[in-house]
This record gives sequence, C-alpha cells and structure tokens, in this order.
Amino acid sequence: MNSSLTARMLTQLWFLTIAVLAIAVLYLAKVLLLPLGFAILFAFLLAPVVAFLERIRLPRPVAALCVILAFAGLLMVAAWAFFTQLVSIANDLPTYGGNIAQKMQTLHSPSNSAYSRAQREIEEISDELGIANSTGAITPPSESDSKPLGTTPEHPVQVRVVGRPTGRLDQLGGVIEPLTTALLSVVFTFFVLLQREDLRNRIIHLSGDRNLSLLTQAMSDASRRISRYFLLQVAVNVVYAAIVCAALYFIGLPHAFLFAALALISRFVPYIGAPIAALTPTVLSLAVFPGWSHSAFIFGIFVLLEIVTANYVEPRVYGHHTGLSSLAVLIAAAFWTLIWGPIGLILSVPLTVCLVVMGSHIPSLQFLAVLLGDQPVMPLYTAFYQRMLARDEREASDILQNCLKSESLTLVYDSVLIPALTLVEMERQKGELEESTVHFIRSSTSEMVDELGFRALEEKNQSANSDTAGFVPQTSIPNSSIPASPVSASLVPASSSFNSATSSPNSAVFSNSAGIVVIPVRDGSDDLIATMLTQVLNQADFRATCIPVQRIDETVSDVTEQKPDIVFLSGMPPVAMARANRIFRSLRTANPNLKIIMGIWNYNEDPAKAAQMLSRTEDLHISTSLADAIAEAQAHVEPHPAVAEPLDESPQLVSTPSDNAA
Repeated sequence: MNSSLTARMLTQLWFLTIAVLAIAVLYLAKVLLLPLGFAILFAFLLAPVVAFLERIRLPRPVAALCVILAFAGLLMVAAWAFFTQLVSIANDLPTYGGNIAQKMQTLHSPSNSAYSRAQREIEEISDELGIANSTGAITPPSESDSKPLGTTPEHPVQVRVVGRPTGRLDQLGGVIEPLTTALLSVVFTFFVLLQREDLRNRIIHLSGDRNLSLLTQAMSDASRRISRYFLLQVAVNVVYAAIVCAALYFIGLPHAFLFAALALISRFVPYIGAPIAALTPTVLSLAVFPGWSHSAFIFGIFVLLEIVTANYVEPRVYGHHTGLSSLAVLIAAAFWTLIWGPIGLILSVPLTVCLVVMGSHIPSLQFLAVLLGDQPVMPLYTAFYQRMLARDEREASDILQNCLKSESLTLVYDSVLIPALTLVEMERQKGELEESTVHFIRSSTSEMVDELGFRALEEKNQSANSDTAGFVPQTSIPNSSIPASPVSASLVPASSSFNSATSSPNSAVFSNSAGIVVIPVRDGSDDLIATMLTQVLNQADFRATCIPVQRIDETVSDVTEQKPDIVFLSGMPPVAMARANRIFRSLRTANPNLKIIMGIWNYNEDPAKAAQMLSRTEDLHISTSLADAIAEAQAHVEPHPAVAEPLDESPQLVSTPSDNAA
C-alpha cells in the first residue's frame, strides 16, 4: 500500500516538474517558438493549396514559394488598402469639426441634472475644506523664512531628473522584434511546407514503433480539427463582416467596407477582437453624425451581432469540431496571452486543440482531455447517482427528462436507472452508504419511475385515440360478430396506481394475448426494476402485472391463480441469486410447463453459468437488460393480428380483464 502511494506521488511530482519546465521553456524561448507556432498554423492553411499546385506538375519548392509569396502579397495589399483608408479618414476629420465641437461643448457645459448639481456641491465643499486647512496652516513669518533654499530641511532644493534623449535606434527597438517574428515565420513556413512529410516521419520515429498507430490517429485528428475550425471561422467572419458592411452602408457611415474588413480580421482574436471592431466605427460616427442616436445604433448593431454569433452561431457551427469547452477557451486565451502576449490570443485555440487531441489519444495525458474537452466526463448513470447522493432530486429528474427527449423509455431505464441502482447496491453492500441515504434514493427513484410510467401511458393512450379516431369502417358489421377486444387488460400497470389510468376504453387498439407476471426477488432495487419491466412490457402491448414481494408460498399461489404464459424473476446480483433459486424451484414444482425467464440486471459475468446455477437441469434464459427481456417475451408469444375497434354504440366495446383471464 505504501509503495503504491509513493509511486503515485512520484509520478505526480514528475508530471508537475515537466509542466513547470515546459511553461518556463515556452516563456523564455518565445522569440523562437512564436514564429514556429505561426509557421505550423500557416502550414495547416496553405498545405492544401501547395498540394493542388503539386498535382499540376509544379515542383514542391516552387509551389511552396509561390504560395508564400502570394499570401504575403495579399497581406501587403490588404495592409496598404487599410493604411490608405485610415489616411482618408484623417483627411476627412476637419470637415466634421462642427459636430466634434458641438459634442465637446455638450460634455463640458453645465447641466441641471441631479448628478451635475451633486458634483458641483461636492466641489464647493472640497474648496471650502481646502481653504480652511490652508488658513489654519498659515504661520507667522519668522526668521527661518528668509534663509536660502537647501540650508534647512524646511527649505529643500527641488530636483528634476531629465532623461537622455532617445535616438532613432532606440525608437526602432519596438519594431525590430515584430519584424524578426514575421521574417522567421515566413522562413519556418517555407521549410514546414517543403518537408512536412519528413517532419511527420521524424516525430513518429521519436515516439517509437509501438505508438505508430496511436500517433498517426492523433496527428490526423489534430489536422482535421484545426483545418475545419479555421475554415468555418473564416466563413462565419465573412458573413459577420458582410452584415456589418451592409448595416454601416445603409446608416450612412463613410468607409463601411474598411470597418467590415476590420471586423473580419479582429474576430480572429478571441475576446478583444469584437470590442475593437465595434469601437472604431462607433468613435468615427460621433464625429460624422450630429447627435448621439447614430452612434448608439451602430454600437447596438455590434452588440446584437456578437450576442447572436457568440452564443448561437459559433457553438452550433464549429463548437463540436474543436472539442473544447467554453471554459477551456477562456483559460487558454488567458494562459497563452500571459506567456506570449497579445499574439498568443490568436494561437490559443489551435494550440489548445492540439493539447486536447494529445489527451484523447495518449492515456498518460488523459487529464488534458478531461479538463479542456467538451465531452461529458461522467456517464449519465454516474451523474444521476451523484445527484441522488447529494439529495438533488430536481437535477436527477432533469437528467432523465433530457434522456427521454432522444431515447426510448426502455433505453433510459437500461442505460441510466438500472446502472445507478447497481452502484447503490454495491456501495450499500460495502457499508459506505447510510440506510437513510439508501431509503431516500429508492423512494425518490420510485417516484420518478411512476412519473415516467404515467407519462409513457398517456402518450400511448393519446396515440391510440388518434388512431381510433382516424379509422373509418368500409362495411357494416353486426355487433354480435365482433369479438371482444382485450384492450383494458393489455395495459395492466406495474402497480395498483396505474389502474385509474388504464380504465379508458380507448387505452389501446391492439395487444398480445400473453399474460406476464413479474416477480421481484427481493424488495428495494429488485422491486423497482420489476416495476420498470412491467411498464415497458405494457408499453410493448403485453398484459403484464407485478406481484409485490411476499413469502415464496404466497407468490406461488398467486402465480398459480393467475395462470400466466410467462413469469419473469427480477433480481440484482449477487444477493438475489439464492432466493431466486428457491422461487424458481417452487414455481417449477407447481407447474413444470411454465415458461420462466430470469432477469439479472446489469450482469457482467457469463449468463450461462448463472442459468446453470439457478436451474441445474434445464436451459434457463437470463436477461441482463429490459430490451433483452422484451425481445425474449416477443420470441415466445405470437402476436395477434391487427383488429380494429368497432365504432357503434354497443355497451360492450371493450372486454374486462376477467373475460381474458384464460
């Protein structure tokens, strides 16, 4: 125990040390790694174009050089157009001098608002307090006032530090670093495009032959996610810019195309790009238009577009393609900005996508996919069980309701409730759950099962009513020739609480003739799952009833009285096995020809061994899920042909359960 704990602590310490060293290298080697990051990003974008040129017989160096030069030329043309538009705006500003002066006068002119009056009162009080303090601090002149400066502490000499005038080389210091980054990015991009297969093979060779398939899948996944993310982001930003251009043009703001292009480029930078795109046209509109309405309208357009795009469009268009959660995007933006500055914002999403892909394919880095990915980290049944442990019935019920929107009732029971009850039984047998907690979970789950059963029954009745209302008979049939339909008996509920809901004469149209009895082996979880099985059997048009937990002889007596075609035993492993064996033998002794099916729910071991242990002599079928139980019941029952309900006013349209007891 101590050795395993020590090994785990050493492993965690090793990962922590590697993480600290990696962050230090990322920060200190920013001058080299930042251009390399841009080169890999540009390689993802330009590699398809280079591959296309190679297919038309251009050598790879020529194709890579042409693509890089064309891309650089496009950026230079865009920068030149942007600069000329800014110069045009600067030249037009004097024509808007009247609007600017009017707004400045409005801001500085006194106002009669409550805020302005309060501000003037505070200023007057401050002035009076300042005069009083200065008056109290006045001292009569003395001989010390006539002393020269610097002779006493009361007369210090004022000193001012004058900085050395900066030269042109110092002014160019802030330009050299961006130019160096741009030049290195171009060089790295060229060589990455030129030798991308060789770089890929070297990375795969470093990982070893054992990880060949794993690393190949990871690289393919990362390439697909990043490429698709940027393509979709370009498409979204183009539509965003087109809407901005049209809105600004119809409002009458000059240079609408410039601000649309600025919005397109700025939205590639997370979080700060959209405010920059909105601030520039809003500020210009203050100078162009008289009044404040146009500026407020322009700013409102950007706010509305950002709300719609960020909250509805982007999550649906490319939210699932990156595999990142919203919190992960925010944390990644803060982290890479702290490491590499504002440029790190642009690379934050692609780099974080690579980390998530590594966590998805490398078991030792799985924590990255858990922390940063958008996939649910807990199965639904675990989440349901955790909410029940926290006594949060509302959220647990929401989990079931959300599952029912896309899945059937049988699948929800099989995938959520039964595995959750299995966890309850496991923890209870280990002594890790208090009896009060177990009672709360069982009672709350029972209420949810009853609610889901009622809802499924109502939906079934509504569907049957709509089908019956749309049925039009082709010929007139005497009432005496129509057999009684076993409708009411086909929907006997899982418990007595269903009786009132199934008394409607139109509760169903067709049914199977088999009567099924479900027997819970023990109380608690066995009884709950027996109720679920009865519900889904009734929903599948079987006539199923559930016998409560009682003595074995009473159970055998009830089964003998009802004379069912099939008997289901419902039990949770492993504690239910012994009593299930006794019930099985008692039923077999009472009726050697009775069809018995054993339900051992969520059973992970070999069902054949469990069947042999229970029956010893015959071939007993073991159902491990409700879906399998329904399929087994359908395999042993021949369904009735479809018989429509009569539409006359006969008093005996639906047979009673006693008429179909046989």
